[in-house]
Amino acid sequence: MARAEEEAACLEQTQRYCVQRPIYNQELLQGQLHRRQRTPQTLGQKIAQSCRCSSKKAKSHLYSFLPILKWLPRYPVKEYLLGDIISGVSTGIMQLPQGLAYALLAAVPPVFGLYSSFYPVFLYTFFGTSRHISIGTFAVVSMMIGGVAVREVPEEIIPLDFNSTNITDVLEYYSAKDTKRVQVAVALAFLSGLIQLCLGFLRFGFVAIYLTEPLVRGFTTAAAVHVFVSQLKYLLGIQTCRYSGPLSVVYTLAAVFSKITTTNIAALIVGLTCIVLLLIGKTINLRFKKKLPVPIPMEIIVVIIGTGVSAGMNLNESYKVNIVGNIPQGLRAPAVPEIHLSPAILGDAVAIAIVGFSMAVSMAKIFALKHGYTINGNQELIALGICNSVGSFFQTFPVTCSMSRSLVQESTGGKTQIAGALSAVMVLLVIVAIGYLFEPLPQAVLAGIVMVNLKGMLKQFKDISRFWRTSKIELAIWVVAFVASLFLGLDYGLLTAVTFAIITVIYRTQSPEYRILGQIPNTDIYCDVEEYEEVKEYPGIKIFQANTSLYFANSESYRNALKKKTGVDPSALLAARRKAQKRHAREIKAANEHRKKAVLKLVSSSTNDVEASAKHEIASDDLPVNGKFADSSVQDTSLDEHEHFVEPKTNIHSLILDFTPVNFVDSVGAKTLKLIIKKYNEVGVYVCIASCSGELRFLFFVSFV
Repeated sequence: MARAEEEAACLEQTQRYCVQRPIYNQELLQGQLHRRQRTPQTLGQKIAQSCRCSSKKAKSHLYSFLPILKWLPRYPVKEYLLGDIISGVSTGIMQLPQGLAYALLAAVPPVFGLYSSFYPVFLYTFFGTSRHISIGTFAVVSMMIGGVAVREVPEEIIPLDFNSTNITDVLEYYSAKDTKRVQVAVALAFLSGLIQLCLGFLRFGFVAIYLTEPLVRGFTTAAAVHVFVSQLKYLLGIQTCRYSGPLSVVYTLAAVFSKITTTNIAALIVGLTCIVLLLIGKTINLRFKKKLPVPIPMEIIVVIIGTGVSAGMNLNESYKVNIVGNIPQGLRAPAVPEIHLSPAILGDAVAIAIVGFSMAVSMAKIFALKHGYTINGNQELIALGICNSVGSFFQTFPVTCSMSRSLVQESTGGKTQIAGALSAVMVLLVIVAIGYLFEPLPQAVLAGIVMVNLKGMLKQFKDISRFWRTSKIELAIWVVAFVASLFLGLDYGLLTAVTFAIITVIYRTQSPEYRILGQIPNTDIYCDVEEYEEVKEYPGIKIFQANTSLYFANSESYRNALKKKTGVDPSALLAARRKAQKRHAREIKAANEHRKKAVLKLVSSSTNDVEASAKHEIASDDLPVNGKFADSSVQDTSLDEHEHFVEPKTNIHSLILDFTPVNFVDSVGAKTLKLIIKKYNEVGVYVCIASCSGELRFLFFVSFV
């Protein structure tokens, strides 16, 4: 066996290939090839073709818009149904407490979290292309919604005396405040849904690529810190105002610490007990993942225990522990969202739409890659847009994919969105039948559920060490996204992070790596001469390569790097030659003047007879003729010096620009190339451009001709 491996290794080392072909230039190659004839279509023809409809095309569009029509008729009941039922029940049990908890993050009553856990989930079953993600409430999006709701409806919006002894006034205050915040959240859902729909129909699914992984992870880590800080008041049982906007996390911490002495010990004990139980349950689920048929539903267990203890001990009355309160039974009638709020929340709706889609499509791609199917990013936008816009008529707030629930739905055997539909049915049963049973549930329990579910996102702080080892620029994106989102708020933080990420792209293209290539002996492989000792250059030839495209932002640096790497600066050479020529001309002129003065002095000191003879001799021997001396030795010396100067002061005769990594060249880059070719030709260096794409060759032909 070892001998066979050695023989295979030797064979790999000695394998060679040889290609023999004529040397082509572009003109010769084009002369031997025949282009395919393509008839260009007019705009009217393109519109007519796109509007033309056949039964096959209509069926394809219908299946694309309603993916359930494609997979449901072929649903393998015996293979998938049991796994989908178990997965649906497990996800539904998890959906219920998270819906209640994340409603608090969104600054709306808990029942609206249940609505948001039913309608969108059911709609996604029909329109979504992912088989495994769980749509519904999510901590980051809920936090963004809550920030907008608090900004638009602050505590002071309804001037009432909180010290009033009339309980009716206090209840009316909270009722009016909650109603207005619900209107803001519902309007956000409607607007973000419309934005997602428009982006989906316009095939703008690619917008998610601008939210790179370091940016998303830094942003979600900051959002996790925001969420954790916002839950402290519920865990401690204290009353503080909720802040939004820049430095909101600082103001929230200051408010919590300023009232730390008023902590409700009973609420703190309940909350900490729930956190400990949840952490133990998640540890058991993780450690015995392969042995457990389904994960232990610790969240619903904690909710049931907390509700029972609160009701049995009457924690609200006896210990002033804040509870969930009224949960209306049944579904609400549809209502039109408050469209007049749109101007104030449009920017926030755009941010929520993009973040929500980015979260959903990221998880969908992970599961699609794992299970061997494909998703349609544009259809995911349409599906999320329908979930949010249609759901807004039923008082839901914006939703997206939940990472924790999606992992549960996939790991418990879910194969299709039948599991998601079953989880929605479980939430529906709670809404219409047993929702009132959860009214005594302490808010500290929900705060504990939220905090424990942030564990995964808070672990993303480990990214700092990973990005430090792999890429400093990606580390900078992570840090900027985290710091900006933490202190400027999630909306401005996201905008700042995206702007910085785009700037890093510009920086990378504006400051690329430049190298001189040489040949590995006896091969056709070319590498950086500064990196490998064996790489050799051809005498008189320089091969220059930049690992980016050439455009207005890096044209100047490209030209400077070319001068530095090749050691040839045409402008400096030409300037030096002109300077030397002028100096040489001055020297010749000075010599002529000196000779002339000597002749005149000799003539003035001679007698008239001798003067005539001397003039005749000087005229025939020494005087310049047409500005040149008759002395042949002087002429030969001057010509030799001139010829020696105009020779190139470099041993390079050819320069090859390797355009293999170049994707595009703009007009400024083309002008730069034209100038480079001109300047180097002036100093006797022939410039070639190699490995151009067809588009670049056409651009050069148009620009240079």
